[in-house]
Amino acid sequence: MREPEFLDKVVARDNGLDVHRLESEKDPEGSSIWLEREDLLLEFTRLVGAARDGGATIAECVSTANAIDFADDGSWPREWTAIANLTSARADTALADGKILAARSGWLRAMNYYQAAAFPFSSADQGYHSAIAAMRRCATNYVRHAAPRGEIVQIAWPAGHPLQGYFLPPPHTTGRAPVVICIAEPGERKEEFLYKAAAHAFDRGMAMLAVDLFGAEADADFEQVVGRRDLEATVGCVMDYLVERDDIDETRVAILGDGMKSSFVARGIAFDDRYAAAVCDGGLWDLHEREFLRDRIASQEPGVMLRPTLSRAARNIKCPVLIPAGERGWLQPERVKELYAQLKADGRDVTLQIFTDGEAAATGHAGSPTSASAIIFDWIEARLGLPTAARPREGRGMSETGGHRAGLGLGATDPTVRLGRAASGCGPSSPRE
Repeated sequence: MREPEFLDKVVARDNGLDVHRLESEKDPEGSSIWLEREDLLLEFTRLVGAARDGGATIAECVSTANAIDFADDGSWPREWTAIANLTSARADTALADGKILAARSGWLRAMNYYQAAAFPFSSADQGYHSAIAAMRRCATNYVRHAAPRGEIVQIAWPAGHPLQGYFLPPPHTTGRAPVVICIAEPGERKEEFLYKAAAHAFDRGMAMLAVDLFGAEADADFEQVVGRRDLEATVGCVMDYLVERDDIDETRVAILGDGMKSSFVARGIAFDDRYAAAVCDGGLWDLHEREFLRDRIASQEPGVMLRPTLSRAARNIKCPVLIPAGERGWLQPERVKELYAQLKADGRDVTLQIFTDGEAAATGHAGSPTSASAIIFDWIEARLGLPTAARPREGRGMSETGGHRAGLGLGATDPTVRLGRAASGCGPSSPRE
């Protein structure tokens, strides 16, 4: 079956796929098993959604899913590891044959399949660490063979646990370049930005720095650090790293938060006015929680009247903010619009963009993340004042073996590891409420 035809059969319903409309070689009863394992279903839809950007192929996803025996708890990681190993080996062979684009396409998909293999494990399991190590190896190979050459960087973070990032410079740029920081929410991984965001930044002449909170070497101690209350200080640490580079224009730095699960990025930029633009929830989650608590108190104390107020973080955000939301997101669109109106009424420079199911692939959807990403990066481009006339032609360098740009497919054989300043703290102070 051709890929577009398959995607037409993937129907968003209750934040999931209508698996009864998928063509499967297995027993029809297998569909009910998918519905019983919603966690695996959501992970599968993440993979299907990645296909349009080169992070998977429909054929490999369906073939692997058909091979999974749900009566065997070890079948899921075993099958995804098998397709990841095969894809990675083919990428290595392509590299040896001088086929750089095919190699990078393979590493990108293998990286994603290893992440799927790690999904059911707890972080204490050896299977988890093996899959994550293989995922990082593929990501490193992908970044290492970019043109211009990408870098594996380390960013100083409190308590001596450096963060790892992937830095991809812009094409054909002399002097200092604008940059977008793509930062994953706590618990999410930066590797996805290599297929979701890198090409969009590249096409617009921007560098990209992808970073998450798992650290250079995740261990038990680091897991404790992730539970810190001042987690948003990470946003300042990443900016500290960038301003030390001699190839970045520190007046044109944007930050993109992955998802709408918290106000993590919003709280970070609230106390760091060095950012020129931000794509995040803008403090909506904090405002929603405040409204919930206010209504709870009002129901228990009828005589108490509490006015809706913005959090200190939301009041302190100075840069323009784009708030992306999906039709089937964590809040209903009408509720998002109500909260947005409160932010707007307070004089915030915020823009709300609600994506339809066909435009965005929110958690549990298999829509087209490419459409949403293009809109988001167009907004960033405008806020950073980038000349659109200088943008490469649409589709320039697209490879038939993956969704990445061909211009990202050549480079040196070894990455450069760059270290930020070693410090116990970083960024402007972030007072708590």
